[in-house]
Amino acid sequence: MTFEAFGAAMIKPALLSLGCLFLLFSLSPCEGQSQLIGPPQPIVVIVGDDIILPSHLDPAVDAFDMIVEWTRPDLNHRLVLLWRHGWELEHKKHPSYEGRTSLFMDKLKNGDVSLKLSEVKLSDEGKYRCFIPSLDRESIVELVVGAASSPVIIMTNSSSGVVLECESKGWYPEPELFWLDAEGQLLSAGAPETVRGPDGLYTVSSRVTVEKSHNNSFTCRVQQLSINQSRDTHIHVPDFFFVYICDSPALYVAIVFAVIFVFMSIFALVFILCKRRQNKIKLQDLMERNKEQLEAEREEKRELVVENAKLEEELQKKEREHWREEWEKLKEEQREVREQLRLKLEEAERQRDENERRLRETAQREKEENMRETERVRKQLQAEMKEKRLLKAELDKLKKEQKELAVEKSNLEEELQRKENELKHQREECEKLKDKKREVTGQLRLQLKEAERQRDDKERIKSHARASGSVVSALDSATPEQSRSVVSALDSATPEPP
Repeated sequence: MTFEAFGAAMIKPALLSLGCLFLLFSLSPCEGQSQLIGPPQPIVVIVGDDIILPSHLDPAVDAFDMIVEWTRPDLNHRLVLLWRHGWELEHKKHPSYEGRTSLFMDKLKNGDVSLKLSEVKLSDEGKYRCFIPSLDRESIVELVVGAASSPVIIMTNSSSGVVLECESKGWYPEPELFWLDAEGQLLSAGAPETVRGPDGLYTVSSRVTVEKSHNNSFTCRVQQLSINQSRDTHIHVPDFFFVYICDSPALYVAIVFAVIFVFMSIFALVFILCKRRQNKIKLQDLMERNKEQLEAEREEKRELVVENAKLEEELQKKEREHWREEWEKLKEEQREVREQLRLKLEEAERQRDENERRLRETAQREKEENMRETERVRKQLQAEMKEKRLLKAELDKLKKEQKELAVEKSNLEEELQRKENELKHQREECEKLKDKKREVTGQLRLQLKEAERQRDDKERIKSHARASGSVVSALDSATPEQSRSVVSALDSATPEPP
């Protein structure tokens, strides 16, 4: 057996003894064995929908009384939701998430701490962190928010054919737009125009000039593969929309412009190829310089490896000498370590007994406190029940008074109705008396006029018959009709004075 092997064999028992001592001092059980599991892929959602960001403990642990934090690291006020010992602290949330985030309380006991996000906005996109401090576990969920809408096609006519313009608003992220014919083949069209609005949504549009085909059906497709959204709009162009123009000056002008465009395109292509060739030459030169530098680094690395091997050999020699010197020291230290281990084991056993005694005393105190708390709660419940009975009696009394007031109100209403009927009857009687008064007044006026007329008749009779006392006396005793006849006769017999 070599000296190194013998030294290693003597050190191994000492290391095992130290490991046993560490285990004895570890009196508390291991915690945090559960892992917080999140989704491996990003979660995709459309604006306005509701979404669940999944996260759960595996193996399942009751998380109802734990602290659960959902945060967004990219926000200033990072809290999206804070659950603390069975309560959701709404006032701790970021203002943009108030009333839109919640946990499933019935699933927390099964370790499910998934976050429900309602009415998703475009600003909700980002990474969300679920963290449980008591377990020191976290999971990251990435949320990708998208928006999509169906495109609209506008059809116009031109000299070169029918122009179709397709536009789609409200997309996020930036979408792609392309045209398809009836067989699903791509149509040659210009690059689509994309504009981003102030709300962060994209509007994409494109134009294409089509010619008459066997069915004249075309499709505008807008898609965004990252959110797995695609929208198609189909259009059928009637035959009469296609107008053919021959021998037209506009056609020749269009041809000339097309030729000029082709020549300019060829010139641009040649210029781009020359540029690419120059860039390629520069890239090759750069690669050559990098290759030379890499060779120099490899050579330097080989030298370092050789030097390192020499240093390791010298170190091994020194270590062998050191082991020979340290051997006796290790034997003495081993005896000392064994004695220390024995003392520490005795101390650990004493500490364990002390901890068990303290645990029993703590359990007894908690039991007594629980009993006192139960008695206090029972007395409080009795007081509340007594107060409840008093409140119920007061409520019954109030209900009885309310019924009496209702009866009294009904009596007063009946009395009021009777008084109103009497008043109405008195008003009718008053009207009748007024009518009777007007009738009596008319009769009195007629009688007064008749009396005045009779008085005048008597005065005339007295003036014509002053000489005849017998006539006057006869008139005094005659009735009004007889007096009038006498007066009439006297008037006719007496001539009028000149």
